[in-house]
Amino acid sequence: MDLHGAEVAVTGASGFCGAAVARAALAAGARVRCLGRRPGPVGRHVPWDAARTAPDLAGADVVVHLAAAVGDPPPGRAAERAYRAVNVDGAARVLDAAAGRPLVWVSSASVYRPQGAALVTEDHPTDGQLSAYGRTKAAGECLALAAGAVVLRPRAVYGPGDPHLLPRLLRARRGGWLPVPGPDVRLSLTAVENLADACLAAPAWPAGAYNIADARPYSRDAVLRAVLAAAGDPARLAHLPAGLARAAASASTAWSGLTRRPPLLTRYAVDQLARDMVLDLGRALAQGYRPRRDLADYLAAPDGPGRAARGTRGGHDRG
Repeated sequence: MDLHGAEVAVTGASGFCGAAVARAALAAGARVRCLGRRPGPVGRHVPWDAARTAPDLAGADVVVHLAAAVGDPPPGRAAERAYRAVNVDGAARVLDAAAGRPLVWVSSASVYRPQGAALVTEDHPTDGQLSAYGRTKAAGECLALAAGAVVLRPRAVYGPGDPHLLPRLLRARRGGWLPVPGPDVRLSLTAVENLADACLAAPAWPAGAYNIADARPYSRDAVLRAVLAAAGDPARLAHLPAGLARAAASASTAWSGLTRRPPLLTRYAVDQLARDMVLDLGRALAQGYRPRRDLADYLAAPDGPGRAARGTRGGHDRG
């Protein structure tokens, strides 16, 4: 879609994915309005608290909604309320404010039911999620789909500035080993640049849900070894029985409920690494989506996982 001269409103523009979309929109010739509690990397900042107020979208030509409560929170009503306030209630306010404008809604593959097909199409059931994040993202995107938005479902977004996926893996190292649940599996990952490209093309797509990921799935173990090598880390993979990892996650979650501290391991985290999860990209490809980046590009970049390792090593060394 030609966005030259258009005003693109990006919610959550100070976050990892939102910042990438804001930069890409500016590079495409758009005027960028960044909505959030903090300024985005480019464009005009409009303060907005997704959990409390309606966003100012007056005059915007296109809206790309990325603001979200993200993470793997401990179970309980408090987490459900906090995530719902942003991912569902905040979503409803965005839909009201964006009425009549092209709206791209960035959801997540975490909305999909954990069990089922290894090749996941957009018709896969969106229930049975293992965390407040997945449940509230599913509820929010349900509102968006009913309103006629284009909904994008990326999986495991990574790239420069990634504060979640790869840094979390690097923090999981223990005594020269990186524990992983079960045997090797095939996984879809999404370069943040590929997601940004989809966000800017999607206003021209028919309403509905679209999987977004890199062109080809990855071997989990190959990815982990490549990340460790790029980070200059000698850690080796330690394969644990998946059942043992799930039992450890259940115990960690129970202990978290007693201590009120975040669990060290969750069922959601184990699930993300222990089973095949490959997104079918056919629907997006039919609209012209062509992923241009992959993990090798990121690993070779000067701001790749080596910097992530340097940023997390202090916390890891303190145990």
